[in-house]
Amino acid sequence: MGALKVAVLISGRGSNLQALIDAFGPQVADSPVQIVLVLSNRPAAQGLERAAKAGLKTEIVDHKAFASREDFDVAMDREIRAAGAELVVLAGFMRLLSEGFVNAWRDRMINIHPALLPAFPGLDTHRRALDAGVKLHGCTVHFVRHETDTGPVIAQAAVPVLPGDDEAALAARVLWAEHRLYPLALRLIAEGKVRVEGERAIVDDGAAADAVLINPPLP
Repeated sequence: MGALKVAVLISGRGSNLQALIDAFGPQVADSPVQIVLVLSNRPAAQGLERAAKAGLKTEIVDHKAFASREDFDVAMDREIRAAGAELVVLAGFMRLLSEGFVNAWRDRMINIHPALLPAFPGLDTHRRALDAGVKLHGCTVHFVRHETDTGPVIAQAAVPVLPGDDEAALAARVLWAEHRLYPLALRLIAEGKVRVEGERAIVDDGAAADAVLINPPLP
């Protein structure tokens, strides 16, 4: 079986894209993933420069050029399919997707969210986590459903919320975890170790180490 062909959708700086390039880019021998397209809805997205530097194919589909969300999604879908992508990877893609697009790529589109879903879906996750006083925060990779930040959970990473944290400090800690979690989740999919049963993602060989993250720590 050949490498899994993926299209990465971005809107901004592309830090998660860079983590994927580092893990699966053209310079990686015997990669189980081939990034066949990096697509942005914003012409000025910094991630496009990262992709070009890595020698990846890029496309811009500016959402402002379309009268409706559906028309925009049709144009994106056309580029994704033309590139031969088998899986869509959302990496800081800041547009709501139409139900038709989501259904067309059901169980073939993943997203990373900066919270431990189902906690804190939507925006401002780090502020909300701090306001709620949780002791653990983190990130989630999941298959995409039409309802925002829902869908079968593939992998999660937890980080402690430390005394004195502000949004910036907590966001940086979560982003560090994202850059490690997203390549792991994509590799598991590419290696055929993830399957969806109902609304659960089953990961073969996915048992965590026998360890517990406790915050505050035990004495």
